[in-house]
Amino acid sequence: MTDPNDLRAHLERLDAEGRLVRVTRPINKDTELHPLVRWQFRSDLPENQRKGFLFENVIDSSGKRYQHPVAVGVLASNPAIYAVGMQCELSEVPARWKQALSNPIEAVLVDSGPVHEVVLTGDALDAAGEGLDAIPIPISTPGFDNAPYSTCSHWITKDIDTGIRNVGNYRGQIKGSRKVGCYNQGGQHFTLHLDKCRKKGVPMDAALVIGPPPAVSYAAVQKVPYGVDELAVAGGLLGEPIPLVRCKTVDIEVPAYAELVIEGRVNPDWLEPEGPFGESHGHMHPRELSPFLEVTAITHRKDMIYLSFISQVTPSESSVIKKLGYEPMLLGFIRDSVGLSSVVAVNMHEPMTNLRKVIVIKMKNPSQPEVWRALSAVTTFHQGVGKLVIAVDADIDITDMDAVLWAISYRCKPHEDMQILHGREKGHAPPFHYMGGTTEERVQYHEEATDSCLLVNATLKTPFPPVSLPKQPYMERALEIWKELGLPEVRPKYPWYGYSLGQWDTELEEEAELAVQGKHHLTGDKLAQRKVKV
Repeated sequence: MTDPNDLRAHLERLDAEGRLVRVTRPINKDTELHPLVRWQFRSDLPENQRKGFLFENVIDSSGKRYQHPVAVGVLASNPAIYAVGMQCELSEVPARWKQALSNPIEAVLVDSGPVHEVVLTGDALDAAGEGLDAIPIPISTPGFDNAPYSTCSHWITKDIDTGIRNVGNYRGQIKGSRKVGCYNQGGQHFTLHLDKCRKKGVPMDAALVIGPPPAVSYAAVQKVPYGVDELAVAGGLLGEPIPLVRCKTVDIEVPAYAELVIEGRVNPDWLEPEGPFGESHGHMHPRELSPFLEVTAITHRKDMIYLSFISQVTPSESSVIKKLGYEPMLLGFIRDSVGLSSVVAVNMHEPMTNLRKVIVIKMKNPSQPEVWRALSAVTTFHQGVGKLVIAVDADIDITDMDAVLWAISYRCKPHEDMQILHGREKGHAPPFHYMGGTTEERVQYHEEATDSCLLVNATLKTPFPPVSLPKQPYMERALEIWKELGLPEVRPKYPWYGYSLGQWDTELEEEAELAVQGKHHLTGDKLAQRKVKV
């Protein structure tokens, strides 16, 4: 069975566009697989040259050879790959997200799907080398991780009162052939569902889904309001409903065209140590007490492809996925919910900072009160967003931190144009402070309760002289000559030509025009008439 929206159709499109690397030599999933893909994120390789990888000959450190291939980086190694997954042009992605969030399409239940081609329950899960041990789950951070972890792992649970689904992406520590740990921070919708089950004294049904249609993965990693079904958002991204099938052993529905589903129950009365594992703040996140899934069934396609994210230090595949969905949501919040039409774009800085900490907003002809309202609005969007929030004018390239620092350097007076907000949550970030006990007992840590954020108004408050670069026509003509000479290809970096910022009058414009005509002596004659004695 095939579906034009599923993972393997996506891989075919990537292959056809030259965006997929097929690796046929043996690759050790425990020591080689993730490090190999990581190099394209931790080097000077241009973003547009990053690829997706399909490892077709996977082994582990014991020499075991796995039946199934592993795909890594195939959802969002770069924005172009993400656009392939969305089945649209990259420029259309923000509109797709706006449409999906305002008009989600509910998933539909079907009788069967390829994810149930193989069904394993009971004793079949306990046989040697079977259960979770048969799945080629890579080690993400060899040398630091204490187990293989699922990374592109979408946990589906339900609100026990309303029946509304939640799909959240949380790492899963492989603890045995039938047990998966689930790292879950307070406030996550998984945790809210688990708390309701705890109060009612019942276990929580859950399904860990790997390799669904890419649109499901794109929706699962975003922060949508509680009660909004991410599967409906995924349907909105595609413009058609996601087909679902009922799980075999739990009361959960899962994408019919997923590659793999791990079914089970979470006992809300028990937690156990989980971690450490590298997180998007760029450090190993300490061990914590976390819930765990006791597996009741594993179902998958006969020719299953295991899917893994490159995450941890940003940029990563995980951060590309989040950025391309998160930015449209943040922009929509500021423009539509807060009502600030002068905000025309936002950039969530990606390298090393994990998107949420450094936010730059571009504004067109704002009043100064609007600037401060926009800066404050960013900090109210989500508790983890906004430690350094910067507002700049429309002429600044907000994706270029050199340009942003230029604006801060000359359009901002720190004593007037910066504000510090106290009492902010530190959130998911170091430093971590352990709380006593032996090494084995140090599974809980205490995070500092509060942090602060800095708001920076780097917009123009008064006219400035022009940007001191040649005007656009002269730069364009020079670029033509550059190409004629066969010089190395260059990509313009904004600003690449000069333009006025208001402090430029007609006389100065006329003098500049005379200069390029070779008539500068006329200006010299004129200025001689204005000499003064000192």
